[in-house]
Amino acid sequence: MFGQTPTKYWVQFSDKGNNPYTFATPSAYLSPRALARRAAQNIPLDSLDLPVTPAYIAGVAAIPNLTVHSHSKWLNGVVIITTDSTALATVATLPYVTSVGNVSLRRGTTSEKFNEAVEAINQDALRSGNVTSMALDYGQGYNQINMLGGVCLHNAGFRGQGMQIAVIDAGFYNTDQLTIFDTLFDNGRILGTWDFVMNEASVYEDNSHGTMVLSTMGGNMPGQLVGTAPDASYWLLRSEDAPTENIVEEYYWSTAAEYADSVGADVINSSLGYTTFDDPSNNHTYADLDGHTTPSSRAANYAARKGMAVVVSAGNSGSSSWFYISAPADADSALAVAATDASGVVAGFSSRGSVTLFANIKPNVGAQGQASVICDPFGTGVVTGNGTSFASPIMCGLLTCLWQAHPTFTNMQILQVIQQSGSQSSAPDSLMGYGLPDFCAANLYLSGNPMQIGDENELYAVTPNPFSDVLSFSFFSMEDQNLSVILYDVQGKQLVNQLVFASGNAENNYKLEELEGASAGVYFLRVNTEDGKYFTVKVVKGL
Repeated sequence: MFGQTPTKYWVQFSDKGNNPYTFATPSAYLSPRALARRAAQNIPLDSLDLPVTPAYIAGVAAIPNLTVHSHSKWLNGVVIITTDSTALATVATLPYVTSVGNVSLRRGTTSEKFNEAVEAINQDALRSGNVTSMALDYGQGYNQINMLGGVCLHNAGFRGQGMQIAVIDAGFYNTDQLTIFDTLFDNGRILGTWDFVMNEASVYEDNSHGTMVLSTMGGNMPGQLVGTAPDASYWLLRSEDAPTENIVEEYYWSTAAEYADSVGADVINSSLGYTTFDDPSNNHTYADLDGHTTPSSRAANYAARKGMAVVVSAGNSGSSSWFYISAPADADSALAVAATDASGVVAGFSSRGSVTLFANIKPNVGAQGQASVICDPFGTGVVTGNGTSFASPIMCGLLTCLWQAHPTFTNMQILQVIQQSGSQSSAPDSLMGYGLPDFCAANLYLSGNPMQIGDENELYAVTPNPFSDVLSFSFFSMEDQNLSVILYDVQGKQLVNQLVFASGNAENNYKLEELEGASAGVYFLRVNTEDGKYFTVKVVKGL
């Protein structure tokens, strides 16, 4: 007999038989934008698209002493709430039910799962170099965008216009009150909200985690923080019940992702992860993280199958006994993002992959997640925070801008090119996968025309970073000119000082060699143009 403590159960259905919804009338369950995404990527409708059979839901709901809380069409079942063991037994006898499982425990505690350290901005720790040709005033958020080549995309005018990002998180406390989000609300670019935990539209009184996550993409406070996709539109979706950790939240995640699909979102960012739960019997094992087993990982793959780009945080367990990535970061078709510091070195807390456990390279890429610049959800300015939770949306916003620039490519083609542009694409590892992407280089690759990067000189594709004995970089020059190339350390001591020629209206590629004698540490690559402007990128010499 079922116990009395669990309150929520997952009821798995066997099929979608007797379904009134058909492939002939997809507008009954998918928006025009969702259908257009499928058409653009030649994705046919399949059984995943069909809603859960309404008669099955009604049959469960008709049983006394239980409530149907929510349902997932991709996982094909419903979440129910009850403490009546007789009701549960009756559910299990329904001919279209294959299993009933406990997915939630009652808790009397209010513990907080999100423990990212949030601190005031340390002005002395800000980036020393500066790119003079910037169309936006990024303020303290400059480094986390520029280290990925994002300034290049923004300068070219790609800032997320016309793109839709669904943010699946734990809540968006105070988002509707903060100045940093004024342009989103003033321009109607908060497209909708939904709380899948409470089944209501209000998300602004819940956890502040999603607020900070959103600020790294959609924030727009010039001189302090401008996000990686400041002109995109957003859906704010709550799937996480932050004070608890129950596997039912993975089913909520699936429902939220299905919603994002149905309304026509292009991209999902989710800075959530699952490994262990309040009910230990539901804990994931290492073997579960095979890319397609856990509920949220299956849902992430289904979301990608429907043409959305899915970006997720790798997890913050790198320094714990469980140091592996969490679900859905293991999902075959998701882009899992590791955290680095401001110089591109992997943060100790960033969760790791495994060459033996995971068939795919995981994490896939890295972005700044240590001392990331984020909004203060309880104030008016910006602070710094640590966590792959922030690396993921920083990456997600730039992915969105890149896809905006090249809308004819599929979601998986965009992900592949991002990985190929990574700083360690030739030798991916289990810490940061393919490394730090270069979105400027990715844009050039997809366009085949360097003029697409804009109408100004630009330094980009500085790789590898960290470097050992060779450092390569590219420079788009508007005219024939001599460039002064300087590599110097934090004390100003120069390792390299040389003149190179740059052809006008062209991509120029350079390589600094024989650097193995340099001491490990932080350096700056500076390129001076003939008109007195300069471009600087921080690089790291590895051990």
